[in-house]
Amino acid sequence: MDKDDSPTAILPGLPDDVAKYCLALVPRSNFPAMGGVCKNWRLFIQSKEFVMVRKLAGLLEEWLYCLTMDSEGRESRWEVMDCLGRKCLSLPPMPGPCKASFGVVVLNGKLVIIAGYSAIEGTAVASAEVYQYDSYLNSWSRLSNMNVARYDFACAEVNGLIYIVGGYGVNSDCLSSVEMYDPETDKWTLIESLRRPRWGCFACGFEDKLYVMGGRSSFTIGNSRFVDIYNPEKHSWCEIKNGCVMVTAHAVLEKKLFCIEWKNQRKLAIFSPENNSWTMVPVPLTGSSSVGFRFGILDGKLLLFPLDKEPTNQTLLYDPNAALGSEWQTSDIKPSGLCLCSVTMKA
Repeated sequence: MDKDDSPTAILPGLPDDVAKYCLALVPRSNFPAMGGVCKNWRLFIQSKEFVMVRKLAGLLEEWLYCLTMDSEGRESRWEVMDCLGRKCLSLPPMPGPCKASFGVVVLNGKLVIIAGYSAIEGTAVASAEVYQYDSYLNSWSRLSNMNVARYDFACAEVNGLIYIVGGYGVNSDCLSSVEMYDPETDKWTLIESLRRPRWGCFACGFEDKLYVMGGRSSFTIGNSRFVDIYNPEKHSWCEIKNGCVMVTAHAVLEKKLFCIEWKNQRKLAIFSPENNSWTMVPVPLTGSSSVGFRFGILDGKLLLFPLDKEPTNQTLLYDPNAALGSEWQTSDIKPSGLCLCSVTMKA
C-alpha cells in the first residue's frame, strides 16, 4: 500500500502537502463540519500549520472580536465583525464560571481566555483556569491550568508564546511571579520574576521582547511610570522610567503602542519602542469630553468605541498612514453593546 493511501493520510491518494492545501481552500463556513469527518482532519484544522497554509494561499481573514455588555449590564458575550464592520457571528458562551479581570490573548488563530476571578459571597476568588476558542471549529476547549491563580495581571504574546505577569493572587496577594505558556506542549512554566510585585498593568510585545507598563507596583507611590522589559533570549528583566500611567485603553498597531490615560481622554499617547519616545495626538471631540473609549483594530486602523451609548457619540477611526490632517474620521463600525475589550484575529 502506498503511504499516501494509508489510514493516516489526510486524503487517500494525495501527498499530504497537496491534501492540506485542498482542505485550506474549502470555504471557512464548512470547517466545523470538516472537523467532524475524522481525527486527522480535526487535528490539522486545529493546528498552527493550518493557519500557515491558509496564509500562503492568501485566505486569511481579519476579524474583530469584541466582548460586549448588554444595556442592563447583566450579560456579556463575544461577537465578531469583519473588516467592513459586518457582524459575522456570536460565539458560544464561554465555559466555566463567570469571571472578571481575566486576560485575553490571540495565539495561532485562537482566542485564549486566561484566569481572572469569580465573586463568591462578596469575595474575589482567583482562578488558574485557561480556555481556548477555536475560530475554525467555533468551539471552546480547556487548556492546562496556570501554576499560580491570579487576576488583574498583564498578558501578551511574544514569538508564539504567552506571557503572564504579576496581578493579584489567592487572598488578594500582590504578585511578582511571571509565567510562560508554550502551545506546543500545553504547559505553563514559571520564569524570572519581576523585581517587585505589580498589578493592574498591561503588556505588549515589541522587537521580540515583552513590555509591561501601567498599573501599580509595591515600590512606587501611586501609579507606576516604570516600564519592565523582559528579554527572552537573556532570560532577564530591565526597566526604563518612561511609561504611561492609569491607562484606560491600549492597542498595538504597526509596531507602536497606542494608549489613552484616565486623566486625559482627549489625547492619544503613542509609544515608539525604537527610541522609547511618546507622541501625543489630540482626539476630536465627540459628545461629552468626559466620555472614555475602548480600542479596536481593523484593516490597519485604530477604532475608538465610546463608553457612553448616547446617539451623538460616534466611533472614531484613526488612520496612522493617512495624509496629514485627514487621519481622523468617523466610522459606522460599532459593537451591539458596551465594548469591554476587543482583539483582532487573522485566521
